Amino acid sequence: MIEGVLKKVLREAIPINGCGRTDAGVHASQYVFHADLEEHYDFDVVQRLNRNLPPDIAIFDLLPVQEQSHARFDATQRTYDYFIHTRKDPFLQGHSALYSDRPLQLERMQAAVELLPQYDDYYAFCKSPASFEHTICRVSAAHLWVDPSGGRLRFQITSNRFLTGMIRILVGRLIEIGTGRMQVEQFEAHLRERQTPKVLTPAFPQGLYLSKVVYPYLDLPQRTEFAAVFQYVQHDYWRSI
Repeated sequence: MIEGVLKKVLREAIPINGCGRTDAGVHASQYVFHADLEEHYDFDVVQRLNRNLPPDIAIFDLLPVQEQSHARFDATQRTYDYFIHTRKDPFLQGHSALYSDRPLQLERMQAAVELLPQYDDYYAFCKSPASFEHTICRVSAAHLWVDPSGGRLRFQITSNRFLTGMIRILVGRLIEIGTGRMQVEQFEAHLRERQTPKVLTPAFPQGLYLSKVVYPYLDLPQRTEFAAVFQYVQHDYWRSI
């Protein structure tokens, strides 16, 4: 879509290289791509692009980088947020995942989250582990927060890389732990012994957001004003479990 609009606005075919790809229905509140553009244009390129893009895509900025910079391979860290609501809310439809079938045991879920930075092989939480050269992911942080009402959850994870379906599979397991269908010890056994469960049930895609991408030469603040789920992102709003 962006390449088509670039061609329309700049009147030439310009390929773009994104920082990654993910499943249909997943969001990005911060996403980075690189493209080779002219140094100067006699109009506001960002404004012109946004005027021609559909409502669900917005260009925030164009930043000059070195010629060999690469949006995907230069990234040193990525952060994803996953939002859950446990009571039906029409204003969160499509922007957060509804899980309301039974109460969630948040302390058990938190115990599982605390295990994640202690392990670096996520073979058991990948749709197609054999397709990767290795399944090592350096998870540097993982958090689970709840809002003051207790009806909304926010899971955040940061790593140098992620595998196919990894976060949605992880969240699916956290939901199973929260509803009592899986024990924390079983969850850790998958991590420790690289056991792939017989059935992988990923969490719903609409709760997942790519929310931050970091480079050695670029560390942009999170953009939160475009998504309802990020309206309250301050950590004094979300409390630890």
